[in-house]
Amino acid sequence: MGQGENAKVDLTSMNIEELTGYFTGIGEKAFRAKQVYQWLHQKLATDSGEMTSLPVDLRERIGRQCQLDTLKQVECQVSKQDGTRKYLFALLNKEPNAAAYFIESVLMKYKFGNSVCISSQAGCRMGCKFCASAIGGLSRSLHVSEMLGQVYHISRDIGERISHVVVMGTGEPLDNYENLIKFIEMISDEKGLNISQRNITVSTCGIVPNIYRLAEKKFQITLALSLHAASQETRLSLMPVAQKYKLPDVMKACDAYFAKTGRRITYEYSLVHGQNDTKEDAAKLGALLKGKNCHLNLIPVNPVRERSYKQPGASDMAAFKKELEKNGINVTIRRELGRDIDGACGQLRKRYSKAISAARGLD
Repeated sequence: MGQGENAKVDLTSMNIEELTGYFTGIGEKAFRAKQVYQWLHQKLATDSGEMTSLPVDLRERIGRQCQLDTLKQVECQVSKQDGTRKYLFALLNKEPNAAAYFIESVLMKYKFGNSVCISSQAGCRMGCKFCASAIGGLSRSLHVSEMLGQVYHISRDIGERISHVVVMGTGEPLDNYENLIKFIEMISDEKGLNISQRNITVSTCGIVPNIYRLAEKKFQITLALSLHAASQETRLSLMPVAQKYKLPDVMKACDAYFAKTGRRITYEYSLVHGQNDTKEDAAKLGALLKGKNCHLNLIPVNPVRERSYKQPGASDMAAFKKELEKNGINVTIRRELGRDIDGACGQLRKRYSKAISAARGLD
C-alpha cells in the first residue's frame, strides 16, 4: 500500500484471484486465500490475530507483512435531529496528522435499511463552486481497501448490516475509475458483504469517457449525474468540468448508459438561489429531461462557510418542482439529513484540516 521497501502488503484491496496468487507465492496452500478473504470481507477482521482458522505462524506473518486496517476514526458526529452519523477518518498509510489525508463518510438510517455514503478520493480536483470537497484540491485517490474500509468500519461500529452504498462523498468516483470498478465488484461479491448492485449508487459530475466505459461493465448499479444546470453556460459557471465535457456530450453519454444497461439515470440538481432556480431554469430543465426514463433529485444547496451560495426558500423550491412536473418529470426534493453536523460534503474534513494547519502555524 505504501512506498518503499518496508511497505506492507494491502491484502484488503485484493480480490480472490489476487489473494490466491499472493498466498501460493509465499508457499501457502491456495485455500488459505479463501479463508483470509472471508475474514476480511465477511467477518470484517482488521487484525490477523482474529483469524483463528489460520495457523498461528501464518497469522503472525500476516501481521508483520500486511496492512489490514486502512483507516483510523478521528471523529464521529451524530445528528440530534435524525440520527445521521458523520465519520471523519485518517488514512493510515500516511502521516496521521497530515491534514490533506482525511476523508468523510456518512451513515443514514432509513426504513429500508442502513445506507453509507463513502468518499472515493481525499479531496477533489473537479472544482465545483458550491462544494466544500473541492476546496484545497485533490490530495490523492483512495485505494480499494480504503473505500471498502469505510463501509466495513461503520458496519462494525453500529453492529448492523449495511444494505445500501452511495459513492457520493468527497471526490469524483469516475476520476478513480479502476479502483471504483474493483470496489463495486468486491462490495457486491457473494463471498463478501454481498450488497446488491441495485443498492449501489455512483455519482459523477460527467466524466464522459468513463461513463461509456462504465456502461460496458453492465453493472446493475444506479448512475447519478451531478447536473446542476440546464444549459452549458450556467453549468460552466458552477462546474469547471463543463469546459472539458460539454452538457450535450454528457447527456448523450447518459443516454448511451441507459441504452446499454437498462438502468434509469438519476439526475442531481442543487438548487442555488439566484444561480439556477428561476422559472426559466425550470422550463429549460424540463425540456432537457422530457421523455427520458429518469429521476430528478432537487437538492437545496448546503451552505458552505467559504462560499456565498444560499438555498432558495421552501415556496420557491416547491414552485420549481411543480414547473418540472408539468413536463412529466419524475422529481423529488431530497430530504435534508444531518444539517446540524457539518452536513455538506467536505465540511468536517475542511474544518479539521484547518484546525491542524492553525496549530502548526500554517494558517
